[in-house]
Amino acid sequence: MKALATLARLYVDDLDEALPALRALTGQDVRTRFSHAGVEVASIGGFLLVAGDERALAPFREVQSTVLVDDLDGLQALLTAHGGTIVDGPNKVPTGRNATVRHAGGVVIEYVEHSA
Repeated sequence: MKALATLARLYVDDLDEALPALRALTGQDVRTRFSHAGVEVASIGGFLLVAGDERALAPFREVQSTVLVDDLDGLQALLTAHGGTIVDGPNKVPTGRNATVRHAGGVVIEYVEHSA
């Protein structure tokens, strides 16, 4: 499993209000935007925005970063070698597959493999 990109997670109230400043900052347009599990999600530049009210965002706030990988099937080998547990997944999501992991030391990361 190889990391292709790391996205900083930003939790926001409203995507339409948050995105213009990030468009100006990155000089890029939104790559993906979709609704999932009661929140709206958008990626732009090196950011992944997760939008919703406090109740909707609560289950997502523990995740500190999103890592795009080439092959989610390699996740178990990483955990075997370095510790950690799968908190959720693998799941089918609008962009492909994901899994959330709590690594040794406590960091929580979402891993995503985009489908073609």
